[in-house]
Amino acid sequence: MKRSAFVVAVTGGIASGKSAVTRRFEALGVPVHDADVAARAVIAPGTPGLQAVVEAFGADVLDADGALDRAAMRRRVFADAGARRTLESIIHPRVRAWLRQRADEQHDPYGLLAIPLLAENIDSYRWVDRVLVVDAPEATQLARLQQRDGIDAALAQRMLDGQASRAQRLALADDVIDNSGDEAALDGAVATLHQRYLALSAAAH
Repeated sequence: MKRSAFVVAVTGGIASGKSAVTRRFEALGVPVHDADVAARAVIAPGTPGLQAVVEAFGADVLDADGALDRAAMRRRVFADAGARRTLESIIHPRVRAWLRQRADEQHDPYGLLAIPLLAENIDSYRWVDRVLVVDAPEATQLARLQQRDGIDAALAQRMLDGQASRAQRLALADDVIDNSGDEAALDGAVATLHQRYLALSAAAH
């Protein structure tokens, strides 16, 4: 099936403000499909994804309701890199398929895919039309992350170090929103990009 909609992938480092940006696009009527939502959906109870997790890790990864015990699974994969790779090999292809399906089924002029780990998986998303990076200095990310999650500076730094670098993300960008300042400044940046994407979508058809 030929995809009719123009698709923009939105990414950014942790605590860069991706959600604040995508909320503003949604307020303009733009559909947003989120990789984090997809990651939960593809291993919901009754899905082949959850069955694959059980086959790989055993039934003790389930909680009393038959859903994945996320806290237990998180502890397991953080302690064991091999377990993390196994879990990612189950979830990531299903997330990509979920996002692709929603992009293919879209009838709006354009839509957004919110993909936090785009830079780490860019080869799997070469089919998107454009990449928007929400950017903030690392010091700003660290401060926001400590405040948001109530963690210390050392843990915040480890979380940042576990992602692609700011330079790697910016190297992929067709468009950049600077979110180093007040969140209200995002309104104008989003409004400008909205008009640009409408124009690009119209030109593509």
